[in-house]
Amino acid sequence: MSQSPLLKVDNLAFERDDSCLLEKVNLSLNSGEILQIEGANGSGKTTLLRLLTTALQPSAGSILYSGVGVSKCRYQYLSDMLYIGHQPAVKLTLSAEENLRWMINSAVKTNQLTIAEALDGVGLSGYTDIPCYALSAGQHRRVALARLLISEATLWYLDEPFTAIDKQGVSFLEQRLQEHLNRGGAVVLTSHQDLSLNNLRKYSLSSELGQVA
Repeated sequence: MSQSPLLKVDNLAFERDDSCLLEKVNLSLNSGEILQIEGANGSGKTTLLRLLTTALQPSAGSILYSGVGVSKCRYQYLSDMLYIGHQPAVKLTLSAEENLRWMINSAVKTNQLTIAEALDGVGLSGYTDIPCYALSAGQHRRVALARLLISEATLWYLDEPFTAIDKQGVSFLEQRLQEHLNRGGAVVLTSHQDLSLNNLRKYSLSSELGQVA
């Protein structure tokens, strides 16, 4: 018997106010793979990620995690999942260190890396105790991305993670993604960035049904 994919989506659809925002979404993801969701603005990329993370409930279809419906393994699924949205969700009155501590407090699976080490790893050494209202948009993004150094979650959902980061930040993020895949993790992300990663597939929301490559 073949092993079930880590993530499998069958005929997923979502309606709001009698308008169909997504329909007939079919995709699968195995350990060690990254799936890049593509599509024009307004095509439903963020909506799809919110469905996959259970922030929204689908109008039709199913989401399976290791062959089990996510409603039946919700705790395990959420424990194994890390989501970083398009907005970095940084609290401006808190420092980078305080923000990262707040972000990871609810995480179930983390490693032994300290908050200071994680912030240093994303290039924020020397900025850890500065209120985030005094930091740039790129530094806000780095605070959020520091979670990738601490998280031991298997499945990462990242919405436009390359937004507002410089060339060095792009290089760091691609390296971190590849390390995660090499350890058997999996990633679903939205991005217009051309990525050079192993086991990368693309799913397009440009057409009505979506296409996997």
